[in-house]
Amino acid sequence: LFTIDPRTYQAAFDKAEADVANDRALLKNQEAQLRRSRDLVAGEFISPQDIETLETNVAQTKAKLQADLATVAEAKVNLDYCSIRSPVEGRTGILLVDVGNIVSSAAPNSLISVQTLDPIYVDFTIVEKDLAAVRKRADVGKLKLTATPLGPNQAPREGELFVVDNTVQPGTGTVKLRAILPNADRGLWPEQFVNVRLTLESIKGALLVPSEAVKTGQMGPFLFVVKPDMTLDLRAVRPGQAQGDRVVIEHGLQAGERVVVGGQLMLAPGAKVMDAASMPKGPPPGSPAKPGA
Repeated sequence: LFTIDPRTYQAAFDKAEADVANDRALLKNQEAQLRRSRDLVAGEFISPQDIETLETNVAQTKAKLQADLATVAEAKVNLDYCSIRSPVEGRTGILLVDVGNIVSSAAPNSLISVQTLDPIYVDFTIVEKDLAAVRKRADVGKLKLTATPLGPNQAPREGELFVVDNTVQPGTGTVKLRAILPNADRGLWPEQFVNVRLTLESIKGALLVPSEAVKTGQMGPFLFVVKPDMTLDLRAVRPGQAQGDRVVIEHGLQAGERVVVGGQLMLAPGAKVMDAASMPKGPPPGSPAKPGA
């Protein structure tokens, strides 16, 4: 992405390598001198003190070689830092520096932003009361979800729940969740808003009614069931999950029964109703005609 002027660090690296080469040459000569001197000890041509001095010199040169090798490694790291590379594969944003700018590790601004697009994370929140259900089902297996971008003709995209945050957000009573979605076509963009639907379980054969059919009274949730003779039966129900504009009825309703979806405030048990589809269209008989009719 960027190259920072490497000349100072390149010189330091070259000097460190030269010191290592010098140490190795000196150590090779000292070790050869020590071997020759040990052969002379038996004939008493050299004193034991001289041998000890030569051994000390070899040990010192070895230690200096190790120190200079560490200096080479440090100089190489500094030199590598002159080449700024992205640790992840992604898309770069707008340049925040230009050629010739002075940069440092203490600068408050970054050089550039790199965003990973495929796969992409989706962050969303759930309310605290739903945390137990999410954790229970997440412990069993991966939870599926869909993310739908705003705008016309936007198809939902499928992904998996990746992580649940380790704390409830103070003041909001919500918990952060993160999902991971494939995004090979770059259809999702960083910081884009999406509608997320997290699937906890699939209920086979569930009874669904329009959500406006279910009302809440003193007896709890209820709805009006239309009997075959077109009279009403007030039925206490136990609603379950919501799916779009429909809600699951877990108890209190049988398959095939008809329910009232509007105007419940004007109804009472036993009242007779008429199917809206069978009602005559147009103004009631005897009503004044509209101008021009």
